[in-house]
Amino acid sequence: MFMKTEVFAASGLQEFLKRNLIGTLSALKKALGTSATMTIFRKLKLLGYLTSYSDRGKYYTLRTIPKFDARGLWSCRQTWFSRYGNLRRTVKAFVENAPGGWTAPELDNQVQVETKQPLLNLVRAQQIVREKIGGVYVYFSAEQARHRTQRLERQVWTSTVGGGMISLPEMKAAMVLFYSLLNEKQRRLYAGLESLRGGHGGDRAIAALLGLDIHTVAKGRRELFCGEAAGEWVRREGGGRKAVEKKRPKSSTRLRNFSAMTRPAIQ
Repeated sequence: MFMKTEVFAASGLQEFLKRNLIGTLSALKKALGTSATMTIFRKLKLLGYLTSYSDRGKYYTLRTIPKFDARGLWSCRQTWFSRYGNLRRTVKAFVENAPGGWTAPELDNQVQVETKQPLLNLVRAQQIVREKIGGVYVYFSAEQARHRTQRLERQVWTSTVGGGMISLPEMKAAMVLFYSLLNEKQRRLYAGLESLRGGHGGDRAIAALLGLDIHTVAKGRRELFCGEAAGEWVRREGGGRKAVEKKRPKSSTRLRNFSAMTRPAIQ
């Protein structure tokens, strides 16, 4: 009994992708010398492949080729791939892993493509949730406990300035910079103030951001409530403008001497 000879070897496709890193379906067909789409996908499945989440998914690569960054993304000639797979799965993973959820513009900036439609599709499928915070929609994990944690983080750090939203990373960077300019007691009080804004769990969130012990944050918060911070000088002793001694005008001195001279003597 004769074995059927393989007409299109998977090794040909593998060599092409190793040289070019990525390729479209038409390029892969040309490299393998076939016009059959199913043949290409059988070989890709055998080798293990990924589809780009950008460019409408028209590019392919082998799973062994990408060197993903910390976010799980890889770019080749402005074409983007994700360890999570297609755009929908990538968006879902990013939302679930985000400390404070994502707005659509924030997520667009992360993955370098528009994410509005996959976000809405995931919301309709109840795989993520959406809430309006500060006049902007924010997307969170559908898992209840994770959702609460993300929402708290977003409420602590999101602020509206001049009618526009400040992104979460920008707000954190600004707060850390401001914190670094304060003295020790001011730092503790500032941490306590931000903790109050965060509500339940605020102490832990602020402590993590500013690198403080959670008890230090709680102490600052108590000092604010008890008024212990009032009436204390920040300037060190001896600082400030030197006191100026008042000098009496010379005319006043002459007048006083004249009065003494003309005063009648006591008998």
